[in-house]
Amino acid sequence: MSATRNDGAPGRRGLLLVLSSPSGAGKTTITRRLVELEGDGLAISVSHTTRPKRPDEIDGRDYHFVDQAGFARLRERGAFLECAEVFSHWYGTARDPVESALEAGRDVVFDIDWQGTQQLAESVRGDLVRVFILPPSLEALEERLKRRAQDSAAVVAQRMSRAGDEMRHYDEYDYVVVNTELGQAVADVQAILRAERLRRSRLRGLDAFVRGLTAGPEDQSD
Repeated sequence: MSATRNDGAPGRRGLLLVLSSPSGAGKTTITRRLVELEGDGLAISVSHTTRPKRPDEIDGRDYHFVDQAGFARLRERGAFLECAEVFSHWYGTARDPVESALEAGRDVVFDIDWQGTQQLAESVRGDLVRVFILPPSLEALEERLKRRAQDSAAVVAQRMSRAGDEMRHYDEYDYVVVNTELGQAVADVQAILRAERLRRSRLRGLDAFVRGLTAGPEDQSD
């Protein structure tokens, strides 16, 4: 996006909206609902991963699925803004498309864990908006994991045992949303996104725009 919009108002640099949560707390569903509501104004960052593709997933839409060797080559080349190993599989965010989106004034939403968020904060802190999604209770979290029927009982138990450690990182985030009711949680995250888009530090050409608004008749006629 240019320094000013077509209507003369200030443009802005894009932002990176990160949603994190323990597995099953709803970050992926909230991310997808948000993108549906925002349309072209928000794109999902599609991570690379070494984990196997689930039956309902599409390569390039849900993840870029790569093998361990391919992921290692990308990591060695510095192709990732962040990468982390989660449940014995690697996940990473490609650098080039994210940096291009920011410069063009486009917003990108990430569905990543706290480890990836920490790495993003080191490299793109000024562009980052961090939201942690909490479940209303551990019982609700376990029920959601079982209900989605994507993992074995052993994997569900593993995810539950890890949830406590993940939730202890909530205080590293700018906002916290408790996902008691999905529609309200989506609305809360959308409100955060809209407010952050108006943050003064993100606007380009604001000084010149305000000078134009405050200039006297003599200045405007020059």
